[in-house]
Amino acid sequence: MKFIKFLFSFIIAVALVVGLNEKWGQVPPLGKFLDPYNGFWANSENKEITFDEKIVIEELKEEVAVHYDSILIPHVFAKNDADLYMTQGYVTALNRLWQMEFQTHASAGRVSEIIGGDALDFDRYQRRNGLLYAAENGIKSMEEDPVVGPLLNAYTTGINSFINSLSYKELPLEYKLLNYKPEPWTNLKSALLLKYMANDLAGSDVDIENTHLLKILGKDRFDFLFPDRYANMDPVIPKEKKWDFKPLPINRPDSIAFPLVFPDEEGPQPNPDNGSNNWVVSGKKTSSGKPILANDPHLGLNLPSIWYVMHLNAPGINTYGGTLPGAMGVIIGFNDSIAWGETNATRDVRDWYHIQFKDADKTEYFYNDKWLKTQKIVQTFKIRGEKEFTDTIYYTHHGPIVYDENYKGENDKANFALRWTAHDPSNEQLTFHLLNRAKNYNEYKEALSYYETPAQNFAFASVQGDIALWVNGKFPLRWEEQGKFIMDGSRADMDWAGFIPHEHNAFIKNPKQGFISSANQIPVDSTYPYYHYDKGYEHYRNRRINTQLATLQNITIEDMKRLQTDNYNLFASEILPAMLDSLDKSKLNEVQKKAFDVLSNWDFISHKNAVAPTYFEIWWDEVYKCLWDEFLVKDNKLRKPELPVTVEILKYHSNDPFIDNKNTDKKESIADLYLSGFKSAVDSVENWKSEKELELNWSNFKNTTIQHLARLPAFSTERVPIGGNKHIVNATSARHGASWRMIVSMENPIKAYGVYPGGQSGNPGSYYYDNMIDRWSRGEYYQLDYNPQAESLKNIIFTQTLTPSEE
Repeated sequence: MKFIKFLFSFIIAVALVVGLNEKWGQVPPLGKFLDPYNGFWANSENKEITFDEKIVIEELKEEVAVHYDSILIPHVFAKNDADLYMTQGYVTALNRLWQMEFQTHASAGRVSEIIGGDALDFDRYQRRNGLLYAAENGIKSMEEDPVVGPLLNAYTTGINSFINSLSYKELPLEYKLLNYKPEPWTNLKSALLLKYMANDLAGSDVDIENTHLLKILGKDRFDFLFPDRYANMDPVIPKEKKWDFKPLPINRPDSIAFPLVFPDEEGPQPNPDNGSNNWVVSGKKTSSGKPILANDPHLGLNLPSIWYVMHLNAPGINTYGGTLPGAMGVIIGFNDSIAWGETNATRDVRDWYHIQFKDADKTEYFYNDKWLKTQKIVQTFKIRGEKEFTDTIYYTHHGPIVYDENYKGENDKANFALRWTAHDPSNEQLTFHLLNRAKNYNEYKEALSYYETPAQNFAFASVQGDIALWVNGKFPLRWEEQGKFIMDGSRADMDWAGFIPHEHNAFIKNPKQGFISSANQIPVDSTYPYYHYDKGYEHYRNRRINTQLATLQNITIEDMKRLQTDNYNLFASEILPAMLDSLDKSKLNEVQKKAFDVLSNWDFISHKNAVAPTYFEIWWDEVYKCLWDEFLVKDNKLRKPELPVTVEILKYHSNDPFIDNKNTDKKESIADLYLSGFKSAVDSVENWKSEKELELNWSNFKNTTIQHLARLPAFSTERVPIGGNKHIVNATSARHGASWRMIVSMENPIKAYGVYPGGQSGNPGSYYYDNMIDRWSRGEYYQLDYNPQAESLKNIIFTQTLTPSEE
């Protein structure tokens, strides 16, 4: 078993100081944990499936069959929608319960209940950030919806049916290790899961950093270093698109002043590399004459895996793809008629307002020449092994006060309210309910009209031959640069004027070029009539994808597999030649010359066994750090310029004042930065070689790790042999990458392939916990069997029957 090593280190650490039947700190009672019949040993599994063959759920209307295939993907066959989702809830909990609950605890700011006071700061931010508030608003819309409400109740019933069946022996391992029990599932938890993903994908912003930089740099210098768009951008929506609507008017205030008050620091931010690739290719460019859709969302590499793959079948629905444990339906997938997939739309939908309170009681705040009442909510945090903690959060019409003198505020004047679209009531479950059943472009479009957050690029392909992509979400109607900096919360003209109508969102259908792709780049060109902004757009993956798709003809599924796993480093190809040209090889020592030769002969492909990417990535990081050393100011977190601006300065602005390294007495040139960075990179590689008993190659150095959600090393997988990196189509870095690769060809019959870095089981003791990782790392796929007839499914190894009562 893969957790034996962890177990023994765990025992050695505590055996001398803890009694076998008492809990000590965060250590479970070892008598129960080590019980050979009911403790952790009970979670050990082999390749054989040990699920109960027959399950009784009284609330079911009719019998449901669940057929598990050779990689433990469940094919659920129900006779009505309520039973379908009740079974989805049960089966998901059976395989992923701890993950489901842990993620909703994180969203609700309740991790301290499990691991203690170390998580309190994280929990406070989650509540102040408004995730619980957002989920409470969202669940009202879902429960009131006549379609979603009853089905969500059924889904919750299914989860609770599994929870209620558990004895200590049957608890997932993490509950035993962390010594707590699952609580009843609620509809609110499903809303919390959706808000958890909204935060993960769109929960960051740079308004505070921008305002600070504006104060330091001045407007002209700020605009040069942090432009709204870069040169040579290749937008998601092709430039051929004509906008045939009359935009809503928006008036920019005559005078704008940005408050220059800042919090001490910001709360925990999502991974800035969260993004994705997707594309659709017209049948005009494919060998089959039918469209192909490909999607690979780039998220944190975690175990249990973010996605849980399912096949859901009932009258009117036969859909297959990636589900999110805790949410109904398929999120990225296909059915008999269409395929769809999402990438992060990179649109700023979070704005900060500086609030002026009447007095220290904060019962009123100044707005539009009036004093308005605040809403005060006292939040209680249960902390494992410690006393409860209370935090008072005040709400304005903008949203919750996230930062004040009680949380990361420098003084009693630092009061910042957050306006975020994710706080508004919404019903994304209806979108996926309709998408799972959609038959054509019009039904896909209708489904998207209900979707609000997080903003996503929804790619589409159909058996009718249509391809399309909508940049979809709920987008504020803003004047130029509104929301780019902290705004004055007392002024009504700083509020959002409304929202861009859904029919005015950027989209394209069946473009002349024969393909559409998105890779987190800018959504549209300058002809789009509404203001759009984000802190930074991808500039390399998208151009590589579009170049390849424009070049390829008679495209096959194998071509799409190669593109999803493409390791060509476009960024390196555009900057490395200039970096090498700056070096005088004759002045290098022998070790440095060897590194120079390795880089000079590199084909810019960052495959797993290559050596050159290691030298390049370290060298570039050193140059970048030295160029922007002025931004590494103590006690201030300043964002640094993005790669396109950095490259522009290095290539075309040799006299830019930032080139000089402020940490030295000498006035450096670009050549000096390159030389010092190169020598530092070579030294770093030599140090790594002396410290590690490993062959020097990109995979070993990068050390891609798929980490357990609770950061338990024994339940994680290190040194996955894979190439790529951020800004490469195969965007696999040390802790981040393609979380679910899917390719669907809309021929007859539809052909679909998928793989992800993990396994269907959430149990670290199961063969199916991480059995897909090797195939994922090699760029190989599983064929996805979506056959609508259960008896025609292939590779079925176990069937489970759920019934409403005993026969």
